[in-house]
Amino acid sequence: MTTPTPPNSGTTDVRIPADLLPSDGRFGSGPSKVRREAVEALRAAGTSLLGTSHRQAAVRSLVGRVRKGLADLWELPEDYEVVLGNGGTTTFWDVATFGLIENHSQHLTFGEFSSKFAQAVAAAPHLGDPQIISSPPGTHPEAEGAAGVDFYALTHNETSTGVMMTLRRPEGVDLGALVAVDATSGAGGLRFDPRETDVYYFAPQKGFASDGGLWVAVLSPAAIERSKRIQESGRWAPASLDINIAIEQSRLDQTYNTPAVATLVMFAHQLEWILAGGGMDFSAGRSERSARTLYGWAEQTGYTTPFVAKPDERSNVVATIDFDESIDAAAVARILRANGILDTEPYRKLGRNQLRIAMFPAIDPEDIEALTRCMEYVVERL
Repeated sequence: MTTPTPPNSGTTDVRIPADLLPSDGRFGSGPSKVRREAVEALRAAGTSLLGTSHRQAAVRSLVGRVRKGLADLWELPEDYEVVLGNGGTTTFWDVATFGLIENHSQHLTFGEFSSKFAQAVAAAPHLGDPQIISSPPGTHPEAEGAAGVDFYALTHNETSTGVMMTLRRPEGVDLGALVAVDATSGAGGLRFDPRETDVYYFAPQKGFASDGGLWVAVLSPAAIERSKRIQESGRWAPASLDINIAIEQSRLDQTYNTPAVATLVMFAHQLEWILAGGGMDFSAGRSERSARTLYGWAEQTGYTTPFVAKPDERSNVVATIDFDESIDAAAVARILRANGILDTEPYRKLGRNQLRIAMFPAIDPEDIEALTRCMEYVVERL
């Protein structure tokens, strides 16, 4: 394919034929596409759940569906617990800073989001300085067992760069050290072994095609024991950020404060859709199929390249595709948006001439294929 001439960066007057368009044009990396069926489930819940007490059976049953659904999806060991709290992943960083890190943590930073947890810990006056292991955007570092480190902070999927990592416990760690994984954009779409983690936490507005307002953490017995020991040591934590209160409330199928019930409705619906389809083989399989299509297209097209060089580090749920300098990727994104194809813009702070495209389980693999045709159509006309 010949390299097209540089486009007029302000043009949006290209009209993509209807027969090329995807059935749904939402490709955002978070919040993600919410399936129409989940929206219908929310509408149906409008008079039975929304606006009702979260301490009563109906909403508590909804929380129970989410907790059981996650345990079934990941085939969790019986002594692992699913805990919910108010807020999102950013809130959970504060929860962990108060109630799960004993003294020293190690953080792998390889993008915008993986670095923010390390910054939060560094600002905590009651903790020692965190050990930070970094690598350039588009790669990921490896955790290293270190004396005195009691909490290893990993990231399953770096949303800003499209890098995923295989989860495994680092070698040579101190006895009792916890492995914690930020899984906000990976949960539900990337496979993992829960036994390799002690804290697997996320918010449901990405892979679980819901909305914000909650954090969820899968805790091992070691993590639960750690939280109790820190509490007994007398360390103070605000009630809203107290992991022990969250554990107690979750065992009652409720949250400390009023939860985002609409989020729970869509979360439960997505979980049960995944389970009915075959569990992780179904959900991760959809994302893997989308990734094969998109990366394969990017490698075969003359003006695109996957940003992440190593194929086994290329995310199956968030793809970053570099465009040749002769193509203004921002103009491509604007034209796609004008045609109803949304949120393909790159992460702003990365500053690359690229598109970032979500491939979460709710996104139909056929729509990813349609998107590649639409991008070709736009570039050819520029």
